[in-house]
Amino acid sequence: MTEPSSARHYLVLAICCLSLFIVGIDVTIVNVALPSIQRSLHASMSGLQWTIDAYTLVIACLLMLSGSLADRFGRRRVFQVGLAVFSLGSLLCGLAPGLGWLVAFRALQAVGGSMLNPVAMSIIVNTFTDRRERARAVGIWGAVVGVSLAVGPVLGGVLVSTAGWRSVFWINLPIGAAAIALTQRFVPESKAPRARRLDPPAQALIVLILGAITYATIEGPQRGWASPAILGLFFLGAVAAVTFVVVELRRREPLIDVRFFRGAPFSGAAVIALAAFGALGGFLFLNTLYLQDVRGYTALGAGLLTIPMAVMIAVFASVSGRIVGRRGPRIPFLAAGLALAIAGLLLARLTPHTSVAYLVLAYVIFGAGSGLVTAPITNTAVSGMPKEQAGVAGAVASTCRQVGSSLGVAVTGSIVAASFTTASAGAGITTASHAAWAVIAGCGIAVLVVGLVSTGAWAQRTAARYGEQFVQPAQEGSDDRSATNVH
Repeated sequence: MTEPSSARHYLVLAICCLSLFIVGIDVTIVNVALPSIQRSLHASMSGLQWTIDAYTLVIACLLMLSGSLADRFGRRRVFQVGLAVFSLGSLLCGLAPGLGWLVAFRALQAVGGSMLNPVAMSIIVNTFTDRRERARAVGIWGAVVGVSLAVGPVLGGVLVSTAGWRSVFWINLPIGAAAIALTQRFVPESKAPRARRLDPPAQALIVLILGAITYATIEGPQRGWASPAILGLFFLGAVAAVTFVVVELRRREPLIDVRFFRGAPFSGAAVIALAAFGALGGFLFLNTLYLQDVRGYTALGAGLLTIPMAVMIAVFASVSGRIVGRRGPRIPFLAAGLALAIAGLLLARLTPHTSVAYLVLAYVIFGAGSGLVTAPITNTAVSGMPKEQAGVAGAVASTCRQVGSSLGVAVTGSIVAASFTTASAGAGITTASHAAWAVIAGCGIAVLVVGLVSTGAWAQRTAARYGEQFVQPAQEGSDDRSATNVH
């Protein structure tokens, strides 16, 4: 007997959510395992930073390319390849004999990860053609983010405490295998009638920009900020960025149309994504080291203590979505920025004996801020954009999220590492991290200020003015191409 169409659609949604789940828990589950990895592989601070950033950096570099490949060669096919590569990378991470191997396998894992979320979102949008059903499906998709963040710390703590840090990677294998089989059976193949052209020069320049800046930021404390190598890398990143703008302005179908940034809402959304997810990446990195290395919590204890933060992300992401729908993005941006700033300032006062109640209060406020900021980022990014450009604009916003997370780990970790090298011998990670928490508070202030500026009447006028230049004659499949928006 043939399944009802709606039931099959929601089965496709469930399969796509599996990919989001394993990618989501991979963020918090690996952070919980960092102290164990440090002891097992004798990793330095920069080594731990690379364990996280090798993943987020590669995803940031490849998100746009993966969406284009899926439109060109088939979304189901690329989605399955992504699941297979992600699973293979997870297997190899769990077998890594040393830190260098682990970082390399994390990068491989990220190659697969870059093919999952953007492609899965495209599959969902093309599966649910009814606007109301599509909105409901995307809402379920968004809720999975909160669930994965909440489950990750606890699951990671249980696995690290019982089976060791390698098991946090192996948990992806059965989920990945099930998703591959279910995708082959139930997910229909789809392509864009007219896929966007590939842009190899721009893709190479993105890798060069992000790679050079991140490497210089992470390695700066060890090599010296004024060393020729570090200064040269920062200079290389700046030159590559200028070259990227020049190259993209001359292409008919650029990977990222830099004219987007002439609209204040889009530019504001990009900056807010960098700041907010930089704060989140830095929080996860610093807090794990504090709870386990300073306070002496087990991985499970640390995971349980951060549940309030993850729950607040899930709750306030839903609240934010409703507010954006009724009142626009300004209120969530302002509330998010204020909450992140307050939480950062609270955490900047940590001592080795800070009470658990104080920690939970800071975690709840931080989680509320992180949840509030998620929904309005994409909403603001596509504000004033024609429908055929909305998917690309959303994908750029998602790339900024990954870049922000990568830079958050790089900057906060480097601040701590630099403090260790310049502070007295008795200085611990708590004192060394105070400046890093202050930077996170600064990120919250940036969200508040930029959110205020980018959602006002002047910003909307710039969006209307510069959005007109993107209006093009209708092309077959424009609705299909707009479906590349990613969470």
